[in-house]
Amino acid sequence: MRRKLIAGNWKMNGLKEDSLALAQAVFAKSAALPNKNFDMLICPPMNVLGMIAMLPHNDVLIGAQDVAETTKPNGAFTGDVSATMVKDLGATWTLVGHSERRQYHHETDAVVQQKAENAIATGLTAVICIGETLDEREAGQALDVVRRQIAESVPSNATATNTVIAYEPVWAIGTGKIPTTDDVAQVHAAIRTKLAEKLGTEIAENMRILYGGSVKPENAKELLSVPNVDGALIGGASLKADSFWAIAEAVL
Repeated sequence: MRRKLIAGNWKMNGLKEDSLALAQAVFAKSAALPNKNFDMLICPPMNVLGMIAMLPHNDVLIGAQDVAETTKPNGAFTGDVSATMVKDLGATWTLVGHSERRQYHHETDAVVQQKAENAIATGLTAVICIGETLDEREAGQALDVVRRQIAESVPSNATATNTVIAYEPVWAIGTGKIPTTDDVAQVHAAIRTKLAEKLGTEIAENMRILYGGSVKPENAKELLSVPNVDGALIGGASLKADSFWAIAEAVL
């Protein structure tokens, strides 16, 4: 049985005071429910990542939103933050390949794979994000896109322990639009099948596949009940502790 994972991506939101307060509120809610049947992960922006990781965070996991492509732990890479540096800040997870990185920073599948490899080599768990654009979906290419991204973005040494997949249809992120539950089920099944082809059946059956894209308390229970959906990657709704926790409670 795959354990559900509820992950919050804060994106480029939050200065020190508000971010620390949000993190502490999440930690308090988690501490009030020991022996949970799900995991929680928050990915704050880099300006507060180290400070939040230093707080007592009980069993809430702490992750970065990205790591550098270079395999070097340090060097002349202005503006980059290596996986080694992320780990040194106290994080144990990281996102890679989010659609906003792919779109605005022109990250290719090869770049995403390298970042995931760097994370894994450093001892971080990588959440590899994949998903199709609206044009690709309307052209009937959604399954082909995610299959390609799995083939070319997931490292060959990925396991169910060091890697999580997050399916986020690009057109659903922050728009309030979501695919039908049948569409989500179809894509997640295709992802798991492709993972089995690449990594073997045992790893594929145990690897968690999250759904992301306009997940809210109102639709969380339905989405989290879809076959092969092993949790959620949440954007805007993770910026308020109450809404983030309400989504997590849909697992109970």
